[in-house]
Amino acid sequence: MTAAVGLLVLFEVMSGFTQMGVTPLLPDLADAYRLGDSAANWVGAVQLLAATVCVPLFGRLGDLHGHRRLLRVALGCVAAGSLLVALAPTPALLWTGRALQGPLVALLPLEIALVRSRLSVADARRAIARLVGALTVGGLLGAAVMGAAAGALGGVRTALLIPAALAALCVPLSFTAVPESPPHGGAGATDWPGFALLASGATALLLGVFALEREEGVGPSVVLAVVTGVLLLAWWVRVELRTPHPMVDVRSLADRRAGPFYLAGCAFGVVYFASQAPDATFLAADPRTAGYGFALSSTSISLTLLPAVVAAVVGSAVTVALARRIGYRQVLAWAFVLVAAGFAILAARHAVLWEIVATKLLAGLGLGIALSAMPTVVVEAADPTRGGVATALYNNVKSFGGSVASGLIAALLAASAAGAGATPGEGAYVGVWLACAVCALGGAGAALLGRRPGEPGGAGPA
Repeated sequence: MTAAVGLLVLFEVMSGFTQMGVTPLLPDLADAYRLGDSAANWVGAVQLLAATVCVPLFGRLGDLHGHRRLLRVALGCVAAGSLLVALAPTPALLWTGRALQGPLVALLPLEIALVRSRLSVADARRAIARLVGALTVGGLLGAAVMGAAAGALGGVRTALLIPAALAALCVPLSFTAVPESPPHGGAGATDWPGFALLASGATALLLGVFALEREEGVGPSVVLAVVTGVLLLAWWVRVELRTPHPMVDVRSLADRRAGPFYLAGCAFGVVYFASQAPDATFLAADPRTAGYGFALSSTSISLTLLPAVVAAVVGSAVTVALARRIGYRQVLAWAFVLVAAGFAILAARHAVLWEIVATKLLAGLGLGIALSAMPTVVVEAADPTRGGVATALYNNVKSFGGSVASGLIAALLAASAAGAGATPGEGAYVGVWLACAVCALGGAGAALLGRRPGEPGGAGPA
């Protein structure tokens, strides 16, 4: 399995590179497609929406038909989507490509299920730590390289061919040394009704948020879409509760041991994904016209965000050692406190570039610790025969929180730009950062409510 784990690590480096590499390019993408700062948020929101609806499906299909098989399918989708993102002539095709990149988020749960099925508990823990670390390192490389590549290669579209090439390379490699997960006797058919209801409900909800941005207020189309989305999601929950083998184990969300960690995962998705686009567009704003910002190029944005990503790598590396000392719940709680402090200070101090770098470094350290700790906690609380579903559920709530928050942030920025061209007001960015701070504090509280196996109130040995 040594060679296999090495390949899985490579896949996660590609995943992190592709996910984080687009962040410094958002201002250039907005210019290339004539999108406003608020519309740039939808570049991320569309990918996260696709992740929300496809990750649990990939997890369930992996449990039933083999995690390696679904890993190959996911890599193929990501490769096709990455190429379309690089070559898309219109915003519609750009968003289609981003939707095809949704299975990026499914790679990690499929890989975790693979290593759990093939390795001992101790070796699996080490492999999972390497995979999460590789995802973080890939994000570091993407944030550092892509902005500079856009400047060196003469355009954002050419730079986007880099992650497309990396994804295309991973597809044939997945047919080499990666073994299939052994059969575990999992029963049941694929929950296609659950998939259809989740996809429809999540899409309707996000369309309501999109309508909120377009109408600059709550109108009939907003109410209709949101109500439809809520009703469809309520119907989906009812179907999942009655299905013997549901695509998403919604009962886990109410579990006293694991449920709070899923809630913390949702909060993580908000602060991690939803803040990326606003940070980039704020740094790119011209202070002569907007009254804020630094008019940074994509290369300069990469360098500005680089210390935060390095801090995330450091945080991911020290998580296990910290958890041995004080326990995973306390580590998660303190990680979210660091994130909350970083965003709160950023809301108060963002007029000087070094202040932004310092506060993002603090938040990045907390995000790296939380990113490394949560998958381990979730996967160790899962039934071994449904490891793909459990890790997929964690990634699902994380992606769903990020997608909805990205849409709401786009609406907030668009509303603040009314009457002032396409430039949002500075207060809208402050509101975004304060909201992220509040969500991070909520994540800290949720982490303290959860229980790992072996702790008081938990179940089973650690």
